[in-house]
Amino acid sequence: MTRLMNRRPSREGRVFLAALPFALVILAYLVASAARLAINPDDKLLPWPSAFIEAMRGMAFEPDKRSGDYLFWGDTGASLLRLLSGLAIAAAFGLVLGIAIGLIPYAGAALTPFVAVISMVPCLAVLPILFIVLGLGETAKITLITLGTAPYLVRDIGFRVHELPEELLIKAQTLGASTWQTVLRVVLPQVMPRLLSGLRLSLGPAWLFLIAAEAIASTEGLGYRVFLVRRFLAMDIILPYVAWITLLAFVMDRLLELASRRLFRWTARP
Repeated sequence: MTRLMNRRPSREGRVFLAALPFALVILAYLVASAARLAINPDDKLLPWPSAFIEAMRGMAFEPDKRSGDYLFWGDTGASLLRLLSGLAIAAAFGLVLGIAIGLIPYAGAALTPFVAVISMVPCLAVLPILFIVLGLGETAKITLITLGTAPYLVRDIGFRVHELPEELLIKAQTLGASTWQTVLRVVLPQVMPRLLSGLRLSLGPAWLFLIAAEAIASTEGLGYRVFLVRRFLAMDIILPYVAWITLLAFVMDRLLELASRRLFRWTARP
């Protein structure tokens, strides 16, 4: 008899199993919403899906009466700009400092303890300091995302450089490669897939830091809008916004995975 751990679902079975949890969550929501609305037709906690459509139609396809802007797309653009800026800066720090720590002993001795300590600092506790020092503008929000993700990327890239076979580095030096040439020809191609993997794992914390910063001090953004309408119990806006944030994070994760597979085919599993 085939053990359960050795059974593999078919392609159709995989699709069904992947869709099943989502279908169950949606079904549970519909049942709960119908039950609450049957008791109180004006209930705002679990609105019927038609309320989502109507609310988001006004947010995404009708200009705001006060500003004339399409709030949904404005919020999305502002949040993505902050998130991508913070992640790009964090990736640059992670790549440069990680390679330096892993490859150059003096840099490793000087920076490894510092980065280890910085990575333990709870960034949300630093947020008030950032607002005091940098103001309430974009700089503080982007800095929070960078501080929250860069130390992890630095340490991860440093670990990856340490994992490189010493024979590769010795052969490169035997062939006359300088430190800079070794970085470009040997180290960089090996750590780039790890950097993309690290960015994928950093997406969740990066969104958390972004939402926190926007909730405290902002005039636009997905996090700002969610915390703005919560005072009105506007679940017909909050839930679609949360779903949209989740979808954006998922798409970004898939794009990074696709980029890794296309650019670094040798790292893909068979």
